[in-house]
Amino acid sequence: MIMEILRRSMFGIAYGGIITFLFLTVMTFLNIESTVSEIWKHMLASFLLGIYFAIGSFIWTEIESWSPLKKTAIHFALSIFVYYIIAFPAGWVPVKISAFLISIFVFSFIYALFWTGYWIYYKKIETSLNENLQKRK
Repeated sequence: MIMEILRRSMFGIAYGGIITFLFLTVMTFLNIESTVSEIWKHMLASFLLGIYFAIGSFIWTEIESWSPLKKTAIHFALSIFVYYIIAFPAGWVPVKISAFLISIFVFSFIYALFWTGYWIYYKKIETSLNENLQKRK
């Protein structure tokens, strides 16, 4: 279990690094200057968020007794909570009600897109497995 947590954490850090690199690339093309400490702060926040989502996937893979609805609700609630713990100090979301409400909408929309994508993917796998089982009978 410890090795799996470390493995997933490394994947989370890698994804955080990729996201940071993409933002730095956009900043380079737009000639946006930033300090090393500012980049470091955002990169650390990105790594932490990547680690959370990598480890947060345990909700889906390790807890078989929960229904998909319960898993989704708990994962979403934890995700949005952890996101704001990281986003406010990093300066990703200004401390204003309007910014907070807009960011909740954007976060929820992106979460719903990912959830829908995974749902479609696993439905296709389920269909494929069922077809293969039918062929064997």
